[in-house]
Amino acid sequence: MRVALFSGNYNYLREGANRALNKLVGYLERKAGCTVRVYSPVTDTPAFEPEGTLVPVSSIALPVRSEFRLALGLPRAAREDLDRFDPQIVHVSTPDILGTRAQSWAISRGIVQVASMHTLFETYLAYYGIDWLRPLAEAHLNRFYRRADHVFAPTPALVSDLQRLGADTRASVWSRGIDREFFSPSRRDMVWRRAHGIADDEVAVLFFGRLVKEKGIDIYRDVLAGLGHRANVRALIVGAGPAGSEFEGIGRAVLTGHLEGEELARAVASADIMLAPSTTETFGQVMLEGMASGLAVVSADAPSARALIEPGVTGLLCRPKAVGEYICALESLISGPAIRLGMGERARAASSAYSWDRASDSVAEVYRDLLANYARS
Repeated sequence: MRVALFSGNYNYLREGANRALNKLVGYLERKAGCTVRVYSPVTDTPAFEPEGTLVPVSSIALPVRSEFRLALGLPRAAREDLDRFDPQIVHVSTPDILGTRAQSWAISRGIVQVASMHTLFETYLAYYGIDWLRPLAEAHLNRFYRRADHVFAPTPALVSDLQRLGADTRASVWSRGIDREFFSPSRRDMVWRRAHGIADDEVAVLFFGRLVKEKGIDIYRDVLAGLGHRANVRALIVGAGPAGSEFEGIGRAVLTGHLEGEELARAVASADIMLAPSTTETFGQVMLEGMASGLAVVSADAPSARALIEPGVTGLLCRPKAVGEYICALESLISGPAIRLGMGERARAASSAYSWDRASDSVAEVYRDLLANYARS
């Protein structure tokens, strides 16, 4: 199969969405007999080497979030490259101008085109004071997904939402995976903790992810401030981003900045509890990575979290904005180390249900079915 994949950010920033796309492309080329060309904006400072063949698409920086780039269409060079490649499948992963134009290009040529949902863009608007645009955003998203021959979403709840749009059986789950050797309790390192000023008897409460408003960092900050009376609690923030200054009000916080490789795995496993207050995730990859690292997770009660966490067994769920509930949940784990450790062990066991190869093969299988049905029609 020849697959043309369109992305708004394939490798210039390290995020859960583009990591999933790169995992998929690597699987398609190495194990599913596909050739993949990826069309995406690029920068001179990519976050990692891309899987497949990356075709740069001209773009501009977004005005509010300049770390992101926006392609203003499907340029002539990309169209000519597409014509030469002659894809059998067009896969669009971002509902932006590039993705919409790629859909139209495929439809005009009778080429099978699929879409995948990675981000709840409409939920971001409130964090930047433009929630009045939400009806327009939702109307665009609904049209974008209805145009696809098939839509992938990372959880059953999101698939149900898509089916209510009229996608019917044209929507299915494309889950995610985890490297359980990389994210593992065996990476816990007391020497690393001490080097960062975390005492052996302190409970490190982890925030893990990009430091941006839509990840719920205001809730994390308020919860940790509410726990300030507990001398044995330390905030551990692993990540970087434009909203990093939001954490300045947390006393004695440890901010590692952006980490990769062994250092990242060590930092996550060296925490004691993960606090995940975001309600804007489609899947919650960092939550799964925390679970695989043996951490008890306290999370916002959002669909992405409910797909991963069994309440009271592998983690705890709280009403998304209820700071007091988060504080009570954390205090129960801080005061009960045996409960915390048992929950972390069960979370680690639950993470074994997620495999990158199984997730990617589910996409390849849909590709094959769509092409077979197209050939019969």
